[in-house]
Amino acid sequence: MKQFIEKFMKTSSQENPKYLSSSELINRQINAIYELLSNIHGSDKLVLRASKLDALNLMRSEKTAERVLALQILVFEDPTLEKLPEEEEIPVILDKIQNEIAEVLARRTVEEDIEKKITEKMQQRHEEYVKELKMQVLKENGGPENAQTLKKLAVLEKLDHNSLSTSAVDLLRPKKFQDIVGQERAIKALVSKLASPFPQHIIIYGPPGVGKTTAARLALEVAKEIKGSPFSQEGDFVEVDGSTLRWDPREITNPLLGSVHDPIYQGARRDLAETGIPEPKPGLATDAHGGILFIDEVGEVDTILQNKLLKVLEDKRVFFDSSYYDPHDPNIPQYVKKLFEEGAPADFILIGATTREPEYINPAIRSRCAEVYFEPLTPADIVEIVNQAAEKLEVKLESKVSEIISEYTIEGRKATNILCDAYALTCYNCNNQKNEIIISEKDVYEVIQTGRLAPNVTQKASSGNEVGKIFGLGVLGFLGSILEIEAVTFPTNKEGTGNIRFNDTAGSMAKDSVFNAASVIRKITGEDISNYDIHINIVGGGRIDGPSAGVAITVALLSAIQERPIKQDIAVTGEISIQGKVRAVGGIAEKIYGARQAGVKKIIIPEENAKDVPADIKGITVVAVNKVEEVLSHVFSSEDNSLVS
Repeated sequence: MKQFIEKFMKTSSQENPKYLSSSELINRQINAIYELLSNIHGSDKLVLRASKLDALNLMRSEKTAERVLALQILVFEDPTLEKLPEEEEIPVILDKIQNEIAEVLARRTVEEDIEKKITEKMQQRHEEYVKELKMQVLKENGGPENAQTLKKLAVLEKLDHNSLSTSAVDLLRPKKFQDIVGQERAIKALVSKLASPFPQHIIIYGPPGVGKTTAARLALEVAKEIKGSPFSQEGDFVEVDGSTLRWDPREITNPLLGSVHDPIYQGARRDLAETGIPEPKPGLATDAHGGILFIDEVGEVDTILQNKLLKVLEDKRVFFDSSYYDPHDPNIPQYVKKLFEEGAPADFILIGATTREPEYINPAIRSRCAEVYFEPLTPADIVEIVNQAAEKLEVKLESKVSEIISEYTIEGRKATNILCDAYALTCYNCNNQKNEIIISEKDVYEVIQTGRLAPNVTQKASSGNEVGKIFGLGVLGFLGSILEIEAVTFPTNKEGTGNIRFNDTAGSMAKDSVFNAASVIRKITGEDISNYDIHINIVGGGRIDGPSAGVAITVALLSAIQERPIKQDIAVTGEISIQGKVRAVGGIAEKIYGARQAGVKKIIIPEENAKDVPADIKGITVVAVNKVEEVLSHVFSSEDNSLVS
């Protein structure tokens, strides 16, 4: 491109450059550049451009330096340039100007090529579109059907008449609240929040397979029958799974809130596309108008989509926008105009269900919703669920079948699945020859072994006593469990040289509890644990991230040092302070559940957590304490109930 400019300027000079002086050659070069700019922009536009950039007088000057300055202003479009170039600088400046002009011409050439290709593509698309219209006109007389489409319709209709029997999942799904076991308190809270004349948005927390979705569906039917309820009989229960909900941030598609299909790229209706009219398509939020929008696994919904949902909850309408929409276009249908100008109605109650913990849910969503917690199922609940399922399947169970299943799962859905697998195995073994089907313990164990299932609770409380061993309590998600903590101590040969070993997997706060325990033991007994080699172990290598095992570690150490046996049907939770006070911890309800699952008879908690104990707790004794001395009177066996100094 630069060679083209040099050639142009050379041909613009009518004399051979070798017969010209350097000043004459520069002037000829300047004249050639002005002529080239005139060809690029046009002479009139060049003058107008110089006028706008305040370079017209410089351009018309007879002084070489001023004309070069004018070229700089015109080519680089910089009206702030004021300094006149020195004579020796002019050749360098002219070379830079030539390079810039070369860049402009190169860019213009590329743009022209692209414009040409775009024009060709548009022409091709236009021809294809016209061809489609012609094909549509040809088919109008014959309708949309042909031999192939009619054959496919016949195949679909044949498939509709051929179906299997009702699946076990459908048969065993709860049909009424009484079928949902172990959630009486949660169901009451859920229905009460919908039965009010001013129903609330709700988030349901709980482990999988405890009936969250079924309870929400049944709650709407109950709310419809309550006097003063805002839900009409036409109110729908619209269900979507947040973990599989997909949408496009460019708003090309949004099944939850709705989207706009533009007339060119997104497949608006043909009659709208022909006139260039975008088509709004409401989503599930509008389908749920007047009813409930249930989002399972609401914590998995995309963060941006959650924020958009919040706006809909505030406005109770979904608004659409499109750059193709022209409110003054007379061809716009009334429903399209109404959707763009007024939005689609979306006055619904949101119920979100999640197996995640509350801190994983968008705080803005949580602040607008009431929260309901579904409880983990106990072995007794699983037994009841299995017995209910057996009645629906019209089968009999051997005496221990329900108890066996309850040992291998805490999920109601999983329990019924195990039963269904055992039912199928029984049918296979007897070859459907018996009129009465009895599911045996052997069949259940075979299903368990085939599915590689492990017992739900591996650590069990007992009625005995052991030195240096105690049960602490932990929480993972919505489930509590017992932690088997053991300690051994050995006197050192030399005082003050003892070492402490703790699980490497334990968290730093749990390790700090050991030093707190050392201070408390020395305070209440006078024993200095630096005189002992101590090994503390969390059986199974469990990780303890918080300080809630502090009291348990203190008791285990004291038991090991003084060789005092600890009751093995008691569990302890609480943070220990260096003054021996038992501080509050979290997850009390879940920890009580875990202790009860493991057969613990008594649980000791901080006094500050007494308010967190469920009112209807059964099958376990809960004791609240303030100081570690109160704990000792409960955990040590009755034969050794004195505090040894």
